[in-house]
Amino acid sequence: MAYPFQLPELGYAHDALEPHIDARTMEIHHGKHHAGYTAKLNAALEGHGSLHGFSAEKLLRAIHSLPAEIRGAVRDNGGGFHNHALFWDILTPGGSDAPTGKLAAAIDATFGSFGTFKEKFQGTAAGQFGSGWGWLCVDAMGGLSCFGTANQDSPLMTGFTPILGVDVWEHAYYLSYQNRRPEYLAAFWNVVNWDRVASRYEAAAGGWLTA
Repeated sequence: MAYPFQLPELGYAHDALEPHIDARTMEIHHGKHHAGYTAKLNAALEGHGSLHGFSAEKLLRAIHSLPAEIRGAVRDNGGGFHNHALFWDILTPGGSDAPTGKLAAAIDATFGSFGTFKEKFQGTAAGQFGSGWGWLCVDAMGGLSCFGTANQDSPLMTGFTPILGVDVWEHAYYLSYQNRRPEYLAAFWNVVNWDRVASRYEAAAGGWLTA
């Protein structure tokens, strides 16, 4: 997808993730916040025809080479657009308890166990100061890394490929959880679509994976 960017469909109803994420939050988060990032990204790129063929991922990977006058807007709104598109994609009603296959093996090899990974991921996201995201990413060598980013910064800007992300801006959880971010993060595991995360992992790790 490239300019003009379109707000992606959720692929499920606003209330499909209840009770873990409520319908009103989904309506506002997707229909207002994500739509706003989409519109502002398009506005930033409007007069830059040479960039109209770039996907959001390509824009973010090339962030330091973009024209200075739009770099900040693309960082904020391109990041917001791409981060949220990934977020909706890795959520599903009635998610499975854990990954399987190559992703499960990679998590065990990197973190020691799936349980240890969950603790690290949730601790990273809970400890992110202010607004931001918690991520599981693939590095340039096919390895896994877990870290947070501030605001709408994308791991793509530093050479990582995100495969699992959780939004810890207050708009993602405040209607149901108020200031109880850890409670929201604990509920998040109930709606993760591990099949989509695994597909993203295999696409990102590519040739580093053994048959």
